[in-house]
Formats: sequence, structure tokens, C-alpha cells
Amino acid sequence: MKDEVFNKVEKKTNVDKATILELAKQVSDNGLKDEKTLKSVINKLSVMTGKNVSKEMEEKIINTILEDKVPKDVEKMF
Repeated sequence: MKDEVFNKVEKKTNVDKATILELAKQVSDNGLKDEKTLKSVINKLSVMTGKNVSKEMEEKIINTILEDKVPKDVEKMF
């Protein structure tokens, strides 16, 4: 992934590239179909960004990922 994408993400979230890569490794090691891993990542991101994620939003995020409805081009998200 290009550094400019990481820079955009860091500006919006205050989460640095190293942390993003660490979370990505956690997800890739445990798979995107593991609900426990997804909840852990969502919780960590919530704490890091200072954004509260309700249980309803958490479930919506998890279902979107499990149903493979996440946009394929991450750069278009930012």
C-alpha cells in the first residue's frame, strides 16, 4: 500500500502505519472470517481513535466483513 494512503489514514485517525500493519497482521494470521479476531481489531481501533463503537455498529461492521461486502479498493475509501 502506498505511504500516501497511510498518511491520509493517520491524519484522520491518529493511527500510525506501524499500528495499521500490526493490526493487518493480526487479521491475516487469524483470518477475516473469525468473529473473535474482528471484535478484537474493532475494539483496538476504537480505543486508538477515541471513537465509541456501539454493539450495533460492531455487529454491522462484522457482518459487512463476513458477507464480503467491503470495498476492494482501500484507496477509494479515503
